Amino acid sequence: MSLKSTSRRYGSVAVSIHWISALIIVLLIGSGLRADGAADAAARIIPLRIHIALGLTVLVLTLARIAWWLFADNKPTSVPAPRWQSRLSGAVHVLFYVVILGMTASGIGMLFLSGAAPLIFEGTAANLPDFDLYPPRRAHGFGARLMIALFVLHTGAALYHHFLKKDGLMQRMWFTRDRP
Repeated sequence: MSLKSTSRRYGSVAVSIHWISALIIVLLIGSGLRADGAADAAARIIPLRIHIALGLTVLVLTLARIAWWLFADNKPTSVPAPRWQSRLSGAVHVLFYVVILGMTASGIGMLFLSGAAPLIFEGTAANLPDFDLYPPRRAHGFGARLMIALFVLHTGAALYHHFLKKDGLMQRMWFTRDRP
């Protein structure tokens, strides 16, 4: 498997960024829900620390992915599909980028507006603010729901192609060699 993509499959850089990002997004959703559902501020500290670190990591990976596509690699040729599927697939992928960047911006906005970053990483949990009082919280919550919907749609489409259509689409985004 080469670093760069071929006309038939994604290269190892794109595949690695994809799967690491997917794992981190699952962990982000879990840590965000855990922090949001915590009974008190002390129970929020650890999930918030994890959530913030993972959020910044997925931001770096997303920016790296965008730079990779813009400056270093070309995506494989699209697979034949009905027009509506191609458009929906394209929209889901673009929305992933928009939501990831928006979630990062709203998360950073909450941290700055609330002054919570020093409290989360250096202070005591007793002084954590109520994030619901800050405007970016609403966008962050909406973004989380949209991310879950996109994730389910994307995963469902991949599983549909793999198990029902059996068209080898998932192999394009996995660590396997090209077959001649």
